[in-house]
Amino acid sequence: MAPYIFTEKNGIHIIDLNKTVAKIDEAANALKQIAKSGKKVLFVATKKQAKDIVADKVKAVNMPYVTERWPGGMLTNFATIRKAVRKMASIDKMATDGTFDNISKKEKLQISRERAKLETQLGSIADLTRLPAALFIVDISKEHIAVAEAKRLNIPTFAIVDTNSDPNAVDYAIPANDDASTSIALITSIITKAIEEGLSERKIDKESAAAEEKEGGKTSRDEAESLAKGAKFKTSEEDGGGVGVAKKTATGAKKPRTNKK
Repeated sequence: MAPYIFTEKNGIHIIDLNKTVAKIDEAANALKQIAKSGKKVLFVATKKQAKDIVADKVKAVNMPYVTERWPGGMLTNFATIRKAVRKMASIDKMATDGTFDNISKKEKLQISRERAKLETQLGSIADLTRLPAALFIVDISKEHIAVAEAKRLNIPTFAIVDTNSDPNAVDYAIPANDDASTSIALITSIITKAIEEGLSERKIDKESAAAEEKEGGKTSRDEAESLAKGAKFKTSEEDGGGVGVAKKTATGAKKPRTNKK
């Protein structure tokens, strides 16, 4: 962290905020492009100071997040995680299709407890149908397993990195205090705003493409109709010209002379 430390006072390292701002802008621009491409960013913040802040801000942009214990193999064993999510969905289906009415109270209680446990661990990633395109992490020392899994799968990592961590462990390090709730809230707000802008631009691009496609289809139909009319008019002219020539030939032909005797 030496390049990001401004000075040391009473044994406490003070981070250079100019470098923090530069790194925030760099990370925000990269995440904006990821969101614009339609891919998901997984937020990871299980520490007490960060979990509620991150959950509230990330819900607004509809991105997945993990604020409880990181489930080991979340990325490297993603198929198993998806299986657990499907099991949660099947329990929900049982509650609506009348299956619960045909089982004992004890079984119903066990299934409900299992559903609650799955909801706590995986509820926030239920819509994550494929591996995320990037991870945004608060405190890489605490979330070292998530960092290791992302690195193994070559998934880009963005993180708030404090002075007690190694910024080289992630792809985009934002030097800042990862223990202060105000610091976490400010940086998370900037990041989620950038993601929101990326999603808005994606929506505008899709609407423009749809409008152009619709306009192009209309132009093609107009051209086809114009060509069809032109072909019909030409055919009429040819037919009319043929009749006219034939008529002229028939009426304008000189009668053969007959010799008077």
